[in-house]
This record gives sequence, structure tokens and C-alpha cells, in this order.
Amino acid sequence: MRRLRRSAFSPTRQAERFAHYRELAIVYEGTSLDIPVRAPDISTHGMFINTAQKFPEGSVLRISFRLSRSNQLVSARGEVRYCLPGVGVGVEFVGLPEDARRAIEEEAASASAETHR
Repeated sequence: MRRLRRSAFSPTRQAERFAHYRELAIVYEGTSLDIPVRAPDISTHGMFINTAQKFPEGSVLRISFRLSRSNQLVSARGEVRYCLPGVGVGVEFVGLPEDARRAIEEEAASASAETHR
């Protein structure tokens, strides 16, 4: 696992973040835009998605990605909580299925254990 330059956990975050996933795709609900994205990290509560596309706060995105270790495909809805124009958006998962939450949690624990060896 690559080390994040900034702390993966801060007092303002609800959960530790990690960077073990691939095949990230998002769709702005109500459109068919192809949106190029890259997300540096993820948690059971949400993720920051690097994209030049601007989304208003409160926008709902359909998000899908595959966890690297378990190979589990996660599909969820996320609400844009903040937007940094030209940089990306902070997204909070909405109604994340329990099996997906558990899989992300297990993946994060595994990544954390590897980092602290």
C-alpha cells in the first residue's frame, strides 16, 4: 500500500481512510455525462474524488469501484458535501449497503495493519 502524504485520519473525519480500490466510476444522477475521476482515498463514510467537473453541494452521484484486496464491487449513491473547483468533490455515501460497508471496513483494517508493520 502506498503511504498517504497527509494523515489518513484527522479529528474532523469520522473514519480512517485508505487507498485500496480500482475501477472508480461516477454518474451524476439525471445525466449521462462521462466524468473522468481519480479518488485518493476512501472510508466507510465517503471519499474525496479528484475531478475537474464541478458539482453543486447536495448533488447525488452514483459511484462504483472495486476493492483491491477482496475484489468486491461496491455500488453506492453519494451526496456531494463540498466542492473545490478544479480539484474535486467530497462525497458522503448515502444508504451504503451493509455488505459494502463491512467490506470497506475489512479492507481498511487490512490496509492499516499492513501500514503499521
